[in-house]
Amino acid sequence: MLKLWGRASSSNVMKVLWALTELGLDYERIDAGGAFGKTKDPAYRAMNPMGLVPTLEEEDGWSAWESNTICRYLCNAHAPGSTLYPTEPRARAAVETWMDWQTSHLTSPLVTIFFTHIRVPEPDRDWAAEKKAREDAGRLWKIVDRALEGKRFLCGDHVTLADIALGCWVYRWFALPIERPDLPNLARYYEALKTRPGFVTHVALPLE
Repeated sequence: MLKLWGRASSSNVMKVLWALTELGLDYERIDAGGAFGKTKDPAYRAMNPMGLVPTLEEEDGWSAWESNTICRYLCNAHAPGSTLYPTEPRARAAVETWMDWQTSHLTSPLVTIFFTHIRVPEPDRDWAAEKKAREDAGRLWKIVDRALEGKRFLCGDHVTLADIALGCWVYRWFALPIERPDLPNLARYYEALKTRPGFVTHVALPLE
């Protein structure tokens, strides 16, 4: 059976859990990271030299790390016909563009906002940094809002890995106690994501 190492509250672990649910794959999740430790252990570092979560471990001991890579691997190795990761080159490129965009652009400002409101003690919060991050995130979400015009999900009528990559941050954007620009397509998209059991079970959780 597949083993997924990582705490359930990690946004990157959430991605993989959602993908596993969409694909209907059996797995065992092992708490690791944060208060659970384990990520500095030599055995863990042998699987994931970064000492971060998640890490996916196959039955034969082979492992993969980096959440987007794990999601792609799951589709390629365990569900090659899944619409989560289309095989047609241009359709696949569209999915991968959003996955890379999430990593390269969206995550940084959203992490700043999330940590300011949820993880950083109130006396230590940098509200100037939070304001700038909110403005930066708002500009990025406008790109998503335009891309969603006339579509249910980012790449069409079906959920793909693009939606899984962005989904955690969509949830946090709407769940955090912040001011947000009016982006009707993004709001409609959020409602569509809430129809997916994997999103509800693994992503739409109390913020911690």
